[in-house]
Amino acid sequence: MQVLIVLFGSLLLYRALGAAGVPAFSAWIDCARDALATMFVVTSISHFAPMRRDLVAMVPPGWPRSDWLVFSTGLLELAGAAGLLFPSTRLWAAGGLILLMGAMFPANVSAARRGVKLRGRVATPLWLRTPMQILFIAWAWMVR
Repeated sequence: MQVLIVLFGSLLLYRALGAAGVPAFSAWIDCARDALATMFVVTSISHFAPMRRDLVAMVPPGWPRSDWLVFSTGLLELAGAAGLLFPSTRLWAAGGLILLMGAMFPANVSAARRGVKLRGRVATPLWLRTPMQILFIAWAWMVR
């Protein structure tokens, strides 16, 4: 749920900056792209912070090297966020993030089904996580 706050909060902040005359935020699509990049920077930080243990617990049992998977997906999220900011890499970054979100979705399903706790709270239930994932994928497609 916090990722939605980051996504929409940064979108509104960037649009407000655009309304205040900051040229980089004058178009909705640019603000939407920057908001998605912001969201991925924020989520990637958790892959290297104390929440890392919770993310490792999300990985489905039996998958190899869950610690490495969490580390590498954090790096990929950062790379994707950076790639969205440059016209020459934007399409590849958006495509890579879409693939990454699809690849990481089984961990979200597993965490929800097993009741894994993230920051002391049960993982986002699937009835909410699934439409969120669809939103993030559609958003990445839109800003490519």
